[in-house]
Amino acid sequence: MAMQVNTNIAANNAYRNLATTQNDLSKSLEKLSSGLRINRAADDAAGLAISEGLKSQVGGLTVAARNAQDAVSVIQTAEGSLNEVQSILQRVRDLAVQAGNDSNNADSRQAITTEVDALREELVRISDSTNFNGTKLLAGGADLSFQVGANGDASSQIAVKLSTANVNTVVNALKGLDADGVALKGAVQNLDVQVKSATLTTVSIAQTGGETKTIDLLATDSDASVLKKLQAGVGSEFTVTAGTVAGKYNILSNNTALTNTTDNKIVVSGTAATDVTDVSSANAVGDVKLDFSTADGAAAAIGVLDKQLTSVSSARADLGASQNRFESVIKNLAVSKENLTAAGSRIRDTDMAEEMVKYTRANILSQAGTAMLAQANQSNSGVLQLLQ
Repeated sequence: MAMQVNTNIAANNAYRNLATTQNDLSKSLEKLSSGLRINRAADDAAGLAISEGLKSQVGGLTVAARNAQDAVSVIQTAEGSLNEVQSILQRVRDLAVQAGNDSNNADSRQAITTEVDALREELVRISDSTNFNGTKLLAGGADLSFQVGANGDASSQIAVKLSTANVNTVVNALKGLDADGVALKGAVQNLDVQVKSATLTTVSIAQTGGETKTIDLLATDSDASVLKKLQAGVGSEFTVTAGTVAGKYNILSNNTALTNTTDNKIVVSGTAATDVTDVSSANAVGDVKLDFSTADGAAAAIGVLDKQLTSVSSARADLGASQNRFESVIKNLAVSKENLTAAGSRIRDTDMAEEMVKYTRANILSQAGTAMLAQANQSNSGVLQLLQ
């Protein structure tokens, strides 16, 4: 082998191996210090793409779990207030039962009315003040949507029905109004229908305590014409529909037929005026005005209150079912988050024991390479002896 000075092949070889070892040692130090097997795309491009997708899912599930917890809080807030609403309605119903007893004098019934008015005002306050982060919950608002998944599809969202949890409807009921502020129908009153003339039939419909409506029926009117005139004449307070027998017409209130099916008829026999001889008296449902000053008024109020208690119970049941669903969602999210986190860890995290073995090997090789490079650099020093 020739003795050369300008080119030290052995030193170059030692240096190349040492550089490779130092690179491996640097990577091992990076993985051991960060705890990650993949620190950059060059470490594992496919693994990086998968782990980043899993990371996004885990982050989304974490936030979704908090969203579901917030949903439970919203439901608990609404349902807690509805619990008090129901307690107030129970108290008002007890007062209505008490007012139905004629052992009460006018002053006693006035005291009952005063308490009912106060409780109604408290219902108004509950409706206005029950909110979550500024969103009113018991004012008949729209349904709320909660994001309980990591994705943007419909399966990642759950709607909570708050439209039925409307305390304003209860307040209106205690005022004798429906949800739209229109007088409720429910108290039974007399509806007197009479024939006034043999040539020009005038049907007079008079509500007890209410206005009288007059409908003119011509002798030539067909059943369809009679029905149309009756429908136009009764206005918004009653609805008239054709019965199963020709010439008979049913009186309905709020699209609900009267309980007394025998009497809730207007009977117009035939089409000739002389044949219109029997227009029966009927019972009809008129405006409900919650009145605790009489036994009859108290009895009517009990029916209205029972309906509202049932409505509030139904709303609470809906909220309770939704809360149980969200609690199941939270449990499922926790399991999914745990499994996806484990999957991401298996791809991206460093196996510390395995990497320590690699680091030890690289460290020993680095020290050996440094020593051998020093020896290689001294290998050509023998040339100096030839030059002496």
